[in-house]
Amino acid sequence: MSKRISLIVVLLLSAAAFFVLNSPIGPLPAPVQFFDPVSGFWANAETGKTTGTLRLNMDEISEPVDIFFDNRGVPHIFAQNDQDLYFAQGYATARDRLFQMELQIRAAGGYLSEWLGDDLIPYDRHQRRLGMVYGAERAKEAIRENGAIIDAIESYAAGVNAYIRSLDYQTYPLEYKILDVSPQEWKPFHTALLLKYMTQMLAGNANDIETTNTAAHLGIEFVDRYISARSSLMDPIIPPGTEWDFTPVETEKPDSFFFPTYTAHIEPWKPHPYNGSNNWVVEGSKTAGGYPILSNDMHLNMAMPSIWYEAQLWTPDHNVYGVTLQGTPTVIVGFNEHIAWGSTNTGADVMDWYEITFQDEEKSQYLYDGEWLPVTTRIETIVSKSGTVLNDTIRFTHHGPVYESVRETPLSETHQKNLALRWAAHDPSNELLTFYQLNRAKNVDDFREAFRTYQAPAQNMNYADIDGNIAMQTGGRFPVKWDYQGRTVGDGSDSRYSWNEFVPFEQNPFSINPLRGFLSAANQYPADEDYPYYLGDNFAPYERGRRVNDLLREMEGITAEDFKTMLMDNFSYHAYKLLPVLLESIVPERSKLDSKERDLLNELSEWNYHNEGDQIAPSLFRIWWVNLYNEIWDDKYALEIPMRWPSRDNTLDLILNDPDSGIFNNTQTQVRETLDDLIFISYRKAIEELTERFGESTQNWLWGTVNRTNLNHLGQIPGLGVMDVFTGGGAESINAIFGSHGPSWRMVVELDPDGVRGYGVYPGGQSGNPGSKTYDEFVETWRTGELYELLFLRDKPVASDDFPLIIQLRPQTGS
Repeated sequence: MSKRISLIVVLLLSAAAFFVLNSPIGPLPAPVQFFDPVSGFWANAETGKTTGTLRLNMDEISEPVDIFFDNRGVPHIFAQNDQDLYFAQGYATARDRLFQMELQIRAAGGYLSEWLGDDLIPYDRHQRRLGMVYGAERAKEAIRENGAIIDAIESYAAGVNAYIRSLDYQTYPLEYKILDVSPQEWKPFHTALLLKYMTQMLAGNANDIETTNTAAHLGIEFVDRYISARSSLMDPIIPPGTEWDFTPVETEKPDSFFFPTYTAHIEPWKPHPYNGSNNWVVEGSKTAGGYPILSNDMHLNMAMPSIWYEAQLWTPDHNVYGVTLQGTPTVIVGFNEHIAWGSTNTGADVMDWYEITFQDEEKSQYLYDGEWLPVTTRIETIVSKSGTVLNDTIRFTHHGPVYESVRETPLSETHQKNLALRWAAHDPSNELLTFYQLNRAKNVDDFREAFRTYQAPAQNMNYADIDGNIAMQTGGRFPVKWDYQGRTVGDGSDSRYSWNEFVPFEQNPFSINPLRGFLSAANQYPADEDYPYYLGDNFAPYERGRRVNDLLREMEGITAEDFKTMLMDNFSYHAYKLLPVLLESIVPERSKLDSKERDLLNELSEWNYHNEGDQIAPSLFRIWWVNLYNEIWDDKYALEIPMRWPSRDNTLDLILNDPDSGIFNNTQTQVRETLDDLIFISYRKAIEELTERFGESTQNWLWGTVNRTNLNHLGQIPGLGVMDVFTGGGAESINAIFGSHGPSWRMVVELDPDGVRGYGVYPGGQSGNPGSKTYDEFVETWRTGELYELLFLRDKPVASDDFPLIIQLRPQTGS
């Protein structure tokens, strides 16, 4: 009997285990399926690089295509026409980065809850209300007007889908198995959506609401002085003294300024404030080879896999190499046999909020220039993985979609606010046309023409060609604004606050072959104060731009190796200007310091202002600065409402030029503080903070530890990132590594007429498979500042050890 009972228990436990192991656990897959040794996650482990020649017959192509994967996994695609080229690009990109492609467009359009459940519904709802899908639909309409571009994205989609159809559960990318989802069909619309997502990343950082609240609480004079003022150290992108030989378009300014009251925070997520880049270019008179050299490093959030994917694209009509976005055809930044180009973000204000006056509670009409205009509506349907369905009705004015918010003000008064968004991302646009033309450009006229139709996100593109020309073009479509228009929430009922005219393309900032022999951009103000158009007041601080120009001004006989070194320059202009003032201030108080505090002051006194990872001084200065900044401003920002804080460089100007200002007094204490008091207090707090966070031993305070660079997995899946990468650099350095943000692609290109040569690296690897040895193959090269020589082929190669994998795509009807 006992043996029979034992057998029944075993059978029941086995049945229960079988049920549990074959049932999904929350968002996770059934364990048996996931851990299956044949088709589960083990199937994603690669013991080595895939090698050999693979021949695939495809219905979608018309002529043979060969994809040569080099030893770094970079595809070199040789096709006879554009449609087959972009089909192959879609196929190759999906082969390495399919999960990343789909995750990005789900994040862009507000489709994450379909994968991850109800917790993501608020995020999805925000993306829809922001107008991301609406903007992508309008972009798709504009793209359809150009046959070459619609053919390109349709061919690209066909290539992606051909790869998806080749998959089964065993060959799904690992993340699909973890989330227990399947790849969806890739649509041409997704490319338009991804391009709008880049606009959100780089031109979706409006501060209207925060500035409105700051002005309401601290006064418009405070905003003018400490937030909107241009630093005295600013060195603009277009060389000062450039003549603006045109008659600017004028716009009517209101007689009196609309001053809104406190406004609720709307955006639950904003792009990283340090999204930006460096680029620079020198003419042949400053180089050892007598030809131009161009450099670019784009600063974005760094994740695994990387935002970029290297590729070479070749047809009989063009040959281009560079980095691509997963989800779009063409090369985004790179070079061909004639020209090279690099990109930095402009940061102009192309995102404005307007307070709307509705006629009544039905909100079917709104006031504009004394008339009641009809409101249109759009229903966005959000479907969650749980089965929850949300039908969200969004109201639209001619400005754009309307957000509704209720907020308790600091005076305990409740205000209903209806805010409409006017944003460049909503406009019909075809940015892909610009990159399509850049890939084929042969001279500076082609380069400029490529930007004629470009709208957003606005970019400062540097340029060089084999004929010896260098140039800088600010590309984008900018509304004509009166000074400070759009800085705060505008009056949605007054047409004088609207975007009524746009800056003609020919009047965008531009420079070619300047007398000084170089051009550069680091997200600072595009032009000097005599430029006749207001583009905004939220550009990058002065430090990186000034440092780049200082170095280029002195350099002669430049080589690609010099630019490789310059890309890793860790000099902190911020420390160079500020630290001597701090040290001088604290000298009279040295007797109040203990021996450790005095030793650390000596460490700072001997520092050369370079943010090297193996030094303590950068950590101490950084934390000292953060505490000093907070000591200066915290008491002014005590209210728990979204507000805009003074910039780093304006705070520095205040310290250097007005050290006796009353602004340094902490209004929440009984005594009157001076700048010297705050410097001393913040120094001690910095040491306390470092001790609390990293321990008593200062050997744990090395900048490479404190700065902590983590390359997290794009989907935030634990265990799939590359953690604790020991680096130097800083937000104010050319090598702008700050935490997990920094140079996402470093590139140097020599425009030698005898043959263009390129060098580059990004933090990651070509494969998006965490089980692949090539997943993080480039990280150490990137960390140490080395660059790969990019294998830019002029003609289709023959099979060799340089190309361990070759994929031959052949028309179904024959070879």
